[in-house]
Amino acid sequence: MNAEETNSIERVTTLPALPARPDDAHKGTFGRVLIAAGSRGMSGAASLAGLGALRGGAGLVYVAAPAGIVPIIAAVEPSYLTIPLPEDTAGRLSGDAGETLESLAANQSATAIGPGWGQSDALTQLACQLYTTVERPMVVDADALNALAKHPDVLSNAKAERIVTPHPGEFARLTGKDIASIQANREEMAIQFARAHNVVLLLKGSGTVITDGHRLAINDTGNSGMATGGAGDVLTGLIAALLAQGMPAFEAAQLAAHLHGLAGDLAADDLSRPGLIASDLPRYLAMAWKRFDSLEGEPF
Repeated sequence: MNAEETNSIERVTTLPALPARPDDAHKGTFGRVLIAAGSRGMSGAASLAGLGALRGGAGLVYVAAPAGIVPIIAAVEPSYLTIPLPEDTAGRLSGDAGETLESLAANQSATAIGPGWGQSDALTQLACQLYTTVERPMVVDADALNALAKHPDVLSNAKAERIVTPHPGEFARLTGKDIASIQANREEMAIQFARAHNVVLLLKGSGTVITDGHRLAINDTGNSGMATGGAGDVLTGLIAALLAQGMPAFEAAQLAAHLHGLAGDLAADDLSRPGLIASDLPRYLAMAWKRFDSLEGEPF
């Protein structure tokens, strides 16, 4: 990017308003989230994403996963619904799941794909299919990002808002750049990618970068205790919940990053950074909402 393009970026320094929560609402008011996640040995990713969506305020949350791990996911939390899908011999979603997921996603307010999927040719095809055909907002994370990295031409061909949520390693695969270059130029590379593909990019790490290619926000909540497996899955569900409640993609990603990090800060205060685990985050999201509600709109 040249200096003129860099200077044209709007730096966002206030947080968006909370989604409306009218007293006469019902569960349909707050949206329906579909999360396609998990594989054998990775049931936790699906469960944590589901919990993130529930604590994010979604009215209904559906967790769609390989049939063999659905009983495990269902046992974690009774508040979300589970949907068993066809699986391959390794316990990953099979190609036969595509038609069902596409049909399910068409009836939801927002969808999230990728956490704990694993990798296979069928999953690569599934990620590309859902990314390009689903006409609802979508969060794309983890192994769905790794799948799309193999077909970068797909990234600009979505039919609705897309939020992609890579950590630096996943972003390196998406861009073909090395991690060191990305970490040295996080803002510039994030802006370029988001603008080129018409997506909202949430680049994880200390000082998470959120950009749609025209606006840029840097998140300042969170701590090193959140560098633990599963924390990103909670964030995926949380973003999807905010999308389901009608927030535009940039605002949903920005608010989710703030709340997710704030939950981690509150949890670390009580539990310590070394003692913090991903399943603590959904519980502390409730406290983060309460804290944010009292400070709504303050600079961050």
